[in-house]
Amino acid sequence: MNIPLVDLKAQFKTIEDKATKAACEVLSSANYIMGKDVIEFEKEFANYVGAKHAISVGNGTDALVIALMACGVGKGDEVITTTFTFFSTAESISAVGATPVFVDVEKDTYNIDSTKIEEKITEKTKAIMPVHIFGQPAKMEEINKIAKKHNLKVIEDAAQAVGAEYKGKKVGVIGDIGCFSFFPTKNLGCAGDGGIITTSDDNLATIVKALRTHGSGENGQRAYNYLNNINEEIEVSEGHDDTVYNPLKYYNYLIGFNSRLDTIQAAILRIKLGFIDSWNEKRRENAKNYDEKLKETALTLPVIIEEGKSVYNMYVVQAENREEVISKLKEKGISTGVYYPVPMHLQKVYKNLGYKEGDLPVAEYLSHRTFAIPVYPELNTEQKEYIVDTIKNIIYIDIQRKN
Repeated sequence: MNIPLVDLKAQFKTIEDKATKAACEVLSSANYIMGKDVIEFEKEFANYVGAKHAISVGNGTDALVIALMACGVGKGDEVITTTFTFFSTAESISAVGATPVFVDVEKDTYNIDSTKIEEKITEKTKAIMPVHIFGQPAKMEEINKIAKKHNLKVIEDAAQAVGAEYKGKKVGVIGDIGCFSFFPTKNLGCAGDGGIITTSDDNLATIVKALRTHGSGENGQRAYNYLNNINEEIEVSEGHDDTVYNPLKYYNYLIGFNSRLDTIQAAILRIKLGFIDSWNEKRRENAKNYDEKLKETALTLPVIIEEGKSVYNMYVVQAENREEVISKLKEKGISTGVYYPVPMHLQKVYKNLGYKEGDLPVAEYLSHRTFAIPVYPELNTEQKEYIVDTIKNIIYIDIQRKN
């Protein structure tokens, strides 16, 4: 039996007719940039997470970069974030000219250790960027308290966590601004790259809208006026076709980006958004199955905080002999993924920041032990039983051999 870590083909089969129809409708409309489906998806996503605004962008990394810029983070500033995450979290901070300041994580949840944030704050600190890693919300109440005390922005990296909740509230709306990725392997993924930024701050939303399209047009002017305390009437561009010609796009007010969600991706995401709650629930059911059936093994299983509701974008476990275990799983046809083999503070690109081995010991410990096993919603009963039985057999044999 061969079981992939993520089965995109299996997911596509569940929406194939709807997705094909939606894609063809976009293609026949010839309205490929900022089309109707983009506008509708933004409204639907904002409503889903409980935000006043949802502004789609080209990908999750752009979402982080644009959110940082909208919050005024730039050269000379510092942003506190986790060291145990995907590179784009740290990269986005560097991309705007700021310096990432890394904090260690909790050994059981893999999320940023909120008790170690305040000691990293300096006069240069401008924001805190928690990551809801693997679909589990970070401890946002503690993080927000620290941010409020020190007058810092909170930028949520929710790239892996569409639908996750903290104290009954969806992630992405708990801080000042939230960032999501729709990379195909995410729990809500499109057929390419895509991302979205959420906020209930009107001014932040205006700046984000301007930055995603070269700082041009009416949003560019609104953002420029807001940032420069100018009060004047603004021409609107309703009715213009952004695919072919919009005269206002030739008037630029900020240095921005070309980062727009393709209409065809928005059409697909609108379909998938209707399934996300049921898909997330299946992920939780699969995770519960692992929790119950693997608890007696030598694996260390993930822990979900009491006030959190994870969407299990990944089910990440720990093994002392990780390489041996994943090698044997591969022999049995079960795919795994190592997340993350090198914490951010030890990446060579950040050697100039002066971190060394031993500085953030928990993340370093995890980097040698953590790996993900399949948890996607399309797993069938036979596949789940095979994964559990195989792991039990591998772990049992290893224990017996070592004894």
